[in-house]
Amino acid sequence: QLAQPGMGARILVKDEAATPSGSFKARRAALSVWDAKRKGYKGVIAATSGNYGAAVASMAARLGLRCIVIQECFDSDIKGQPEILEKQRKCEALGAEVVQLTVGPELFYHALCLLEETGFYNASLYSPSAIAGVETLGYEIAHQCRDQYDLVPDVVIATHAGGGNLSGTARGLIKAGLTDTKVYAASVDLSGLSMASDHDFNRKSFTTGHTGFGIPFASLPDRSDVPRNAARALRYIDRYLLVKQGEVFYTTEMLAALEGIERGPAGNTSLAAAFALSRELPQDQTIVVQETEYTGAGKHPMPQLTFARQNGIKILVGDPEEEVPGKSIVLPAHPSMIRVRDYDMKRLRLSALRRLAGEGGPFSPEELAYMADEINLDLEATRALLQEV
Repeated sequence: QLAQPGMGARILVKDEAATPSGSFKARRAALSVWDAKRKGYKGVIAATSGNYGAAVASMAARLGLRCIVIQECFDSDIKGQPEILEKQRKCEALGAEVVQLTVGPELFYHALCLLEETGFYNASLYSPSAIAGVETLGYEIAHQCRDQYDLVPDVVIATHAGGGNLSGTARGLIKAGLTDTKVYAASVDLSGLSMASDHDFNRKSFTTGHTGFGIPFASLPDRSDVPRNAARALRYIDRYLLVKQGEVFYTTEMLAALEGIERGPAGNTSLAAAFALSRELPQDQTIVVQETEYTGAGKHPMPQLTFARQNGIKILVGDPEEEVPGKSIVLPAHPSMIRVRDYDMKRLRLSALRRLAGEGGPFSPEELAYMADEINLDLEATRALLQEV
């Protein structure tokens, strides 16, 4: 109804709320915990904002292993967001010991210290086994689209933060033979907020799937709790779409009202982007939203918006373009106001190349080929960008 004649692509949603832990991250945890069990470890440790912790706890309980989840929960006033506390409760309900930290750069350091102290397995979000687990999601999407709809999706949109969700899904699509399907990243625009800032911690309503993780992890993925991050999102991103917090909350309510499906807002980041993108594409094309997740008392939009208001954030109805992260959340006055904004892929690639190039060449053919793969360009385009670096 909102698209021009002949436009308005079909949207399919891959619902991951029925997994053992309620999100796609059950796939991410399954191989890691299995690997820990077969190697004789007594327990596993995961550093996470929560959904992955619940997944690791669930899989550890199934295999009889101990589980410790390390989670940033609070600002310095020991005030926590409803979504984070919801995830903490879920981790504990599934049998994990949860170590709660205030916001800061010490999350991964504390995790590494506990690994040394306990001798447990590092069930990192960024290990090869974790990313391989997500490949099953892309592989299933390919086969379900073929078997149930007799089609190949034109675009698959993945909510993007640390890169594992998108990297694993893209690899699964490729393994299923969908090499022509475009993979788009979608993140909530939190421009101007620092993820390590005590002041900013409770002034955002999304703990993941936002630009505070998505942009730095795309340009410098090796910033985690493993020496080499297996999630290399920039290798697969064809387009990077940004949406506003208010648009995602609106889309979450829209999904519940129109389809009778209540799901957590973070997974609906890609759905908000798909809703806007569909108006750009012809009716005969198909967009797949590759995951949505469970909801709960703390994840529901109402407690999140209430918490935002309690922290001085203005909750408005109007044009989401006027939203200012950390100061306001603007719910669209009409669904036609849900839009996508393109993040500059050249800027992202230049940032990645600066880190890859270091002090400069000359570079061997193998090094140039690696750089080209890392930024998802051909050799000629990569050489041209290196000249700008």
